[in-house]
Order: sequence, then structure tokens, then C-alpha cells
Amino acid sequence: MDHQVRRGIRNTQKILVTGENTARCFGSGMVDVFATPAMVAFMETTAMNSIHPLLNDEFTSVGTEVNIKHLRASAVGHELRCDSVITEVTGNKIIFEVSVWDEDLLVGHGLHTRFIVNREKFMSQL
Repeated sequence: MDHQVRRGIRNTQKILVTGENTARCFGSGMVDVFATPAMVAFMETTAMNSIHPLLNDEFTSVGTEVNIKHLRASAVGHELRCDSVITEVTGNKIIFEVSVWDEDLLVGHGLHTRFIVNREKFMSQL
């Protein structure tokens, strides 16, 4: 597999907390704050978007593990930032450190693992 994915690659994305990504909307809580499942998806998307431009069209990546802590609530209307950095590349396995920030307050952090796979072969095994 020939790709340019390497340790140290970073990405940053932003998201606005809206009614559609609250705990109440996701069914993961009864309050209108940024949902943990929404934060996990935000982290995965940020990590994924850091490597996809580096992959040949026949390859993609799939998330296989998320080990995160959601430390504080963020209200509707707040803009959040997610940072990802690749900390390890072993063959087709990539480990990211991910963190979400509400201005200077750490909202969540942890590790996310993705694997680079051949898109066609992966789908044929389902």
C-alpha cells in the first residue's frame, strides 16, 4: 500500500452546537448540550479528513476504536474546535490523538484508531 500517511499529520475542524447535535436530539440525554455521540462523530470526521486526501481512490479508512472522555458540556450556540494528530502509523493502522475545545476549555479528548482498507475488497466481505 503506497500512501503518504505519517506520524504528525494534523487537522482542525469547527462545528456549531445546534439543536440537531444535542443530547436530547440524539437520545443520549435529556438536556440541550452537545451530545457525546456527536462529539465522537466530530472526532472521527476530523481524523478521517486529515488522511483521505492522501489516499489513492481505491482506498478509504474505517474507524475501529474510540477511547475518549467527555469532560464538560457545551451549550447550543457555542462553536467547538476539534484537533487531531496522528501519533502512530503501523502498516495500515493509524492512531490519532483527538481533542475538542470550547474556546480554551477542553471538552473531550482521547484516542481514535482507523485502518486503511481497499474499498472494493472491504465491501465485498460484507
